[in-house]
Amino acid sequence: MEEVDKILIRSLRLSGTDIPDEVQSVREFTTELIVEAVVRCLQVINPSVGAGLSHILPPGMSARFRIGISLAQACQDLGYQGEVGYQTFLYSSEPEIRRLLLFLVEKLPRDASEDAAQPVGKSTALHRAIATTIKEQLAVPWVPPTCRTPRLQLLQGSCLLKQFQARPLVLPRESDPSIGKMPPERKEFFVQFLPPVSAQLSRPACFAPSLLEQNMADLCTDQDWENEWKNQGLGSRMTPEEYRQWKHQRLQHRLLDQLRQAAPQAGPAPQGGTARDLTQFLGTFGAGQERMGALDKGSRFTHTQHLAFKQEAEPTAQIHTLPVSRTSEEELQERQAAEVEILESELGRLVGQIEEIEGQLATLGLTLTQVEGEVRQRQLGVTELEQTLRVKGRTVELLPDAENNMAKLQVVVESSAQRIIQLAAQWEKHRVPLIQEFRELKALHDSKELESSQRLLEIRELHERIRSAADEAKRKDDLYKQLLLELESLPKDVSRSAYTQRILEIVSNICKQKEEITKILSDTKELQKEINGLTGKLDRTFAVTDELIFKDAKRDEAVRKAYKYLAALHESCSQLIQTIEDTGTILREIRDLEEQIESETSKKTLNNLEKILNDYRALKQENTALLGRARET
Repeated sequence: MEEVDKILIRSLRLSGTDIPDEVQSVREFTTELIVEAVVRCLQVINPSVGAGLSHILPPGMSARFRIGISLAQACQDLGYQGEVGYQTFLYSSEPEIRRLLLFLVEKLPRDASEDAAQPVGKSTALHRAIATTIKEQLAVPWVPPTCRTPRLQLLQGSCLLKQFQARPLVLPRESDPSIGKMPPERKEFFVQFLPPVSAQLSRPACFAPSLLEQNMADLCTDQDWENEWKNQGLGSRMTPEEYRQWKHQRLQHRLLDQLRQAAPQAGPAPQGGTARDLTQFLGTFGAGQERMGALDKGSRFTHTQHLAFKQEAEPTAQIHTLPVSRTSEEELQERQAAEVEILESELGRLVGQIEEIEGQLATLGLTLTQVEGEVRQRQLGVTELEQTLRVKGRTVELLPDAENNMAKLQVVVESSAQRIIQLAAQWEKHRVPLIQEFRELKALHDSKELESSQRLLEIRELHERIRSAADEAKRKDDLYKQLLLELESLPKDVSRSAYTQRILEIVSNICKQKEEITKILSDTKELQKEINGLTGKLDRTFAVTDELIFKDAKRDEAVRKAYKYLAALHESCSQLIQTIEDTGTILREIRDLEEQIESETSKKTLNNLEKILNDYRALKQENTALLGRARET
């Protein structure tokens, strides 16, 4: 406690408490010094609370009680969890005062010079800038909206608030979870044609919300994948890439099934006219392409681009064919506007036709898929009918010579039966080892299945341990940061080597004490073993001696007296041993009581009782004096 008291006294002196140089521990603090130290700490921690408190203890007892109650209430308001009252300051004990002063010293703010001497990082500079800005804004008084200057409008108005609007972003990726490795065409698009993220948005205000939403979506996707892999993926016994491909294929099959189920609902088509309608539609599409000159083979973008180039070319041709005349600029603008309207209406009509044709093409594609399925089913039915017809034709050919054919058929059947019997015998020879091998493989598979299940459970337990270890590491990281902040808040001018040397000395003393305690325990165990051995030997010797003397005591009077003396001696020795044990117990109780007396003495109980009696007499005298004054008035 000496080192703790030195650090505590130094901190109290830095807070402004006038502690004499001869005071080296909390045990030497007087009541006036305790009150001054607490008030100085409160003034530094919360000036508004400490301003109303005096660090000088008044002579009157009632005023002392009042200031003690005020100090106790102020400490409780700061968050002190221990028991505190006026008696803590007026009739103090060393442990309570040390605990209270340590709490107040921890609440003291750091010195600005220490903060300035430390290196400033980016996060610290940002926090200071934010704190400075908030202080400046809080220092500015509130002004009604109609009376605000442009600067106050920026500080107190809502003109800087922006609506949170996110837009989808396209980010370059190395691989796709569903298809695996990225194809080279997409990589080329990412490298050469994909604009930057800032250029993908039409409004700069959407930049931060879009990035935040994209990041949140990626995090949620990764978290969902991790949960799904731990719950279902590990049970599938597949690698992550195989599991993703399996999910992708299953999704494709489901979509294909849904499209096939929805195809009949789009409208039934005649059985014979499906192919004809499709051919007619494709021919119409080709004729329209030749007629319009804008529906080229390709995507909708190429169609629209071709239409735009076509429309730009037609007005040019018209302008060149116009007769040369001096037309006013207004008429020329009106003509151009009318032509633009006509071209825009034509473009809208063509785009609508393209969309309608694309929808029809999708519907006809579904119908074509359905017709192909029906054709496959009918082809299977035709194949079955052809086989049946072949069998019946062969039967009809055998009908004219039925008897001979029946005899031949009977011979063939008998030979087939014999062959089947022979094949069954051969199969039985091969079946037995195969069944044995199958059973062995099945047992091996069951054992591997059990082993894989155990491995799966171990993997899941390992994942849980990893998660708990990550949480523990995060908790310890937070604790490390907190301890680092506390270390930075400690004074820098204290010699670290002295504390290190003191700690090493304490550790060495503890090691020595531990060795001595271990040695004493081992000696005690040896003594206890020796005592137990001697006690057993004594009991055995007494039993043997008792038996021998008891045999001779029946015939000889002297031996009978010796037997009585032996019994009395054994009883006296037992009482002596019990007395020694009781003496040791009493000595241990005496040592415990002495320790309790020392602890009570450290609490200054007698001094506090004397102080309480003196304060009671002083308070009684003050009350008597006040009553006398009241009677006089």
